[in-house]
Amino acid sequence: MPISERPVTDAPRRSMEPREFDEIRELAYRTFGLDLKPGKEEMVSARLQRLVTAGGFRSFHHYHQHVVHDSTGRSLAALVDALATNHTSFLRERDHFDFFREHVIPELSRRKSASIWCAASATGEEVWTLACVLNDALPPASIRIHASDVSNKALRVAQAGEYGAERCEGIPADWLSCYFQKAPANSGAYTVAPRIRAQVEFRRLNLVTPFHWPLQFPAVFCRNVMIYFDRATQEKVVAAIADCLEPGGYLFVGHAESMAGISTSLEYVRPAVYRKPGGKAGR
Repeated sequence: MPISERPVTDAPRRSMEPREFDEIRELAYRTFGLDLKPGKEEMVSARLQRLVTAGGFRSFHHYHQHVVHDSTGRSLAALVDALATNHTSFLRERDHFDFFREHVIPELSRRKSASIWCAASATGEEVWTLACVLNDALPPASIRIHASDVSNKALRVAQAGEYGAERCEGIPADWLSCYFQKAPANSGAYTVAPRIRAQVEFRRLNLVTPFHWPLQFPAVFCRNVMIYFDRATQEKVVAAIADCLEPGGYLFVGHAESMAGISTSLEYVRPAVYRKPGGKAGR
């Protein structure tokens, strides 16, 4: 959930006072765990400018008050969408998928169904990469991916499953031919095939608030989001995800993320891969 460096509007900027930044910072941290460091004032101001201008607010303080008191939650969702950027790509951190093939899929192949959770799905590239890896090895009818993100804007992109030519450059040719189809109205763009989209269920989920899944997963991907949380929030999120792992299940985090110093029941396996104790030996 990194913060984008790009302004979203060319409208004249309103100045953000230090206390206003502190208000937005506290709200972002309390509601979705984003730890805005000092020095991000200009960036946050630029990202929220359109919402402040469109709403006719006299200041960032008045905008903050509106968000806090909007009982519908729509204003907060718009703030999340404005602050959260969702940089990702197909086959990002490829060695995770190699490990997944070697150590997770053999166990899944012995099951009637395979359910994986992608906990920070962003705009969907990670979800569809997982879908391709799973479809290469397992019967399509057995595959189920649960994908979640805090940003409604990102979820809409992920659900649509359409990506421009530049975003598709890293996708293997056999995947493009098997699991995608050319987008008719956009030269060079591809859309995830309907039969693959049908294997994925999307859900808006805030990792820093209480959540529940009716099942435990053999693997959870939660990559490149916890670096934007402080240590206390990281520990809380890891504990909640650990509860959603079955014994012997794996948690994949981003290579830029370290769980050193975090109190957790999970065992270190290799960089950015952790395992819940229990399950079958040798998994």
